[in-house]
Amino acid sequence: MNGIIIVNAYAKSKTELNQALRLKEELENLGSNIQIIPTDKLSVIISDGAIVNDLVNIDFCIYLDKDKHLLEKLEKLNIKLFNKASAIEICDDKLLTHIMLSNNNIPMPKTIGGVLCYYPDAKVKKSILDKVEKELSYPIIIKECYGSCGKSVYLAKNRLELEQIADNVKLKPHIFQEFIKESSGTDTRVIVIGGKCIGAMCRQNTNDFRSNIELGGNGFKAQLTNEQITLCQRVAKTLNLDYCGIDLLTNKNNQPLVCEVNSNAFFGMFESITKINVAKLYSQYIIEKVNNQ
Repeated sequence: MNGIIIVNAYAKSKTELNQALRLKEELENLGSNIQIIPTDKLSVIISDGAIVNDLVNIDFCIYLDKDKHLLEKLEKLNIKLFNKASAIEICDDKLLTHIMLSNNNIPMPKTIGGVLCYYPDAKVKKSILDKVEKELSYPIIIKECYGSCGKSVYLAKNRLELEQIADNVKLKPHIFQEFIKESSGTDTRVIVIGGKCIGAMCRQNTNDFRSNIELGGNGFKAQLTNEQITLCQRVAKTLNLDYCGIDLLTNKNNQPLVCEVNSNAFFGMFESITKINVAKLYSQYIIEKVNNQ
């Protein structure tokens, strides 16, 4: 069986590269032939009204980039993708994730979509921030819709900070979100493969409201409740994800809330902390699914 793992052309961090290398290792242990291909080494173009490419005898593709246009072209070539194009595109956009999960009895923090602005010299309208203040009490979380590892996530403690942050993100898709104080600096990262929770780790950061290990947080293995397991498996099914990392918060009533869903969640630290071989489990799932298609 022949597979490719696509990574961003500019990927250079150990965390990014580890994902592809570990999957290649485990897939080759299962007898597959695997190539890791940066996006700049792919030739997938539109010529004479058709998509032309240089990929030959490819049984599946693990897509670890976020270029939705390349992703859509590959899907049009009928290449078996992990995850599917629609699932990756939804999870790449934080507001779209919440929209797609809504009306499915999936608990999430209260979320307000930011009003897009196309003029750099424009001031954020008072009416927009008045509405945010009315719906959400301080502190207020502001997130750019695109970003990972805790980047582009901000905390406003008062009106002045809200105005400053809103002005900084006004030209980008963004959201305003309820701050769950009981989970400040803490969350639970759950990995789901093939619709089943395989394990979880708790992340804590005593120096930041964001729990991300990349921002100084620490992690330890966590035991999931039945409520958390059921919730995460419903999320993965709703978004049609083969693989994902789901970040859960806990509210004052000790109920889990879905904070974010990552279709390409890094698992290097997760494997180290939990001793769960995520790459092997994901590889086994991929081979089984391709064989049964």
